[in-house]
This record gives sequence, C-alpha cells and structure tokens, in this order.
Amino acid sequence: MTLKFDGVSVRQRGETWLDDIRLELSNGMTTLVGPLMAGKTTLMRVAAGLLTPDSGRVVIDGKDVTGISVRKRSVAFVYQQFINYPSLTIYENIASPLRLDPRFRGGAIDRRVREVAELMGIAELLPRRPAELSGGQQQRTAIARALARPVDVLLLDEPLANLDFKLREQLRADLKTMFTGSEGVVLYSTADPNEALTFAAPAVILGEGRVQHTGDVAEMYAHPPTLAVAATLSDPPLNLLPGVVREGRIECLGTSFPAPRAHAEGRNVVLGVRPHQVTIGRNGAGALELPAEIRLAEVTGSATFLHLLLQGNRHLVAHLPGTQLFTPGESTVAYVDPAHLFVFDDDGGRLLGTSAAEVDLHG
Repeated sequence: MTLKFDGVSVRQRGETWLDDIRLELSNGMTTLVGPLMAGKTTLMRVAAGLLTPDSGRVVIDGKDVTGISVRKRSVAFVYQQFINYPSLTIYENIASPLRLDPRFRGGAIDRRVREVAELMGIAELLPRRPAELSGGQQQRTAIARALARPVDVLLLDEPLANLDFKLREQLRADLKTMFTGSEGVVLYSTADPNEALTFAAPAVILGEGRVQHTGDVAEMYAHPPTLAVAATLSDPPLNLLPGVVREGRIECLGTSFPAPRAHAEGRNVVLGVRPHQVTIGRNGAGALELPAEIRLAEVTGSATFLHLLLQGNRHLVAHLPGTQLFTPGESTVAYVDPAHLFVFDDDGGRLLGTSAAEVDLHG
C-alpha cells in the first residue's frame, strides 16, 4: 500500500499553505513532524479528501483519488480534538463506520467492535455515552472508531496532544505496538520531537508548508542536515550561538575551539547545542567557557531548566538533572563540550560539520 503526494500545493487567502509536496509513503507508520503552522493538518486534509489541492495529485495504491470525495476514499481520520457522536453509546460510536461497510454484517460487526474496544482498553465502557467518559477515554473511543474499519490510509493528527502526560505516554506505547507491521499507510503528525523519536518510525520534517527532509528520525536527530531540521527535533529548543572562522578555529563569544573541518577564513556560522549538553560548574578539557548571568531556574522535580544571559545579550538554556537551586542575578560559567556542537552555515542553515558524539537511539 502506498500514499503519494505528487506536487501538491495549497493556497488560501493569498498565502501558500503547502508548496509542491512530493512524498511517497509505504505501508506501516510514518511520522509527520513540524511546529505549529507547518502545514501538517492541511496535508492530512488533502489526503483525506476534505481539501482539494490547487495543483498536484493524491495517489493511493496507484489510483489517482484527487477528485474523489472523502466518502469514497478508503481513509480514516483521527483529529487532535476528539470527535464522537454524543447521542450514541461507545459501542455504537465504534460500530458506526462498520454499518456502512458491506463487508461487515451482524455478528461480524459485534466481534470487530469488541475486538477494537479491547485493544484500546475501553471494553467495559461500551454501554456508556461520551459525556460519561474522561477526555482520555473519549480519545480512545475516537481512535477505536477509526481503527474499526480496515482502511488503506489512517491519518492521526496530533491525537495525543490534549491528553495528560501519563495517559499520553501509555497511549503512545499502545499505538506504537498497534501500528508495527501495519498493512495500510499510517500517517501520524506531531509537533513533539520526543514523540517522533519514541515511535522510531520513518519521519517527514515539514516546515512552512515544505518538506525539509525525510528519513530515519534517529539519524536526523544525531546528524541534522540543516538548522531547520535540528530545531524541529529539539525540545527544549536548540541553543543558537554566533561563530566566525579564524585561522582554523571557530570563535564564539570570547572563546574558541578547533573547527571540525576546513572552512573559509572569516566565514560566519551558527553553533547549535542542545540544552542537556550545557553544564554548570564543571570544566571538561577543551570545553568552551561562557560567563553568564543567571536569569531564571525552572525546577520540575526531575530536572532544572536554567536560563542564562551571555555577553552580547545572548540567551542560553541548560537542562540539568534533578532539583538544583540557583539565585537569579548571580554570575556563573556555562560549559559546552565542542564535541556536542553542530556547526551550521549562517546563510541558509546547511550543516557544515559536527564532531557530535554518535547517539544510539535504537538501543
């Protein structure tokens, strides 16, 4: 099974929402990763037949479905805001798409409803109505209804975004198991890079309505090809610092380190470092020393996010383990190992080099 976007573009109110999208997705799960307004929902609406592209084609399993209505496509859609029929029981909500499918009659409908409900952990809720369920249970119902009828393409548009952390983690694990080896195409969109890394599925990075990169998400995390990809796959956000090449070294805010490879003299670069690679009070050999003023310490219990002000009014965030206490206004020194720095072109954001340690996200 394949889902192909062949030069799909969408323009609304004088703005380009999707720009020449060219993708071919095969059976199994693919994550669509991008920030707010990247175009994820628009692309899914085009795939579902809810929105007709201004140019380009949508092809499902070799058939051009661009002009085919949503009712005639073998597609199911799960929205970020769960949608259930309030007047129907949970049983009838799940059964509703099956009653429109000639492949399911009588006992086959009942067996499938109970099978999917058991899979989603809501079997005991089948006699209830949506208003009697929690938000998480209602989202499980919406997902169960989408899974009930076998379809060629299953679209999940940030389905866990509005759930609490514990339930989100549990459902994420369930979905990962559920979609492993799926015969249909499963396209799962998320703005959370940690979610994409957890699924460990092939990923499409979308930004400003354009495909920025596709491939193995773990590889893109360890070696981002562009600044845009690195920023998309960083949570907390990637720290960015200015640099310039001088005599084989890269100078940055009063300190320097050997350039990871030869660069043109005087070239401006952007250095990217993830917050968990910034340390305080520990000076490893060859580390960049960045004098800083403490602005804010956010303590979550398991971690402390330390916001620092560097020279030149530059900001830096350090993700420190555990609960650590700091006083705003005090001076400190932040340390960054050059081995954990990404070096990007200042003009265009292309990755120029890195000596970042290999990250094993498959282990």
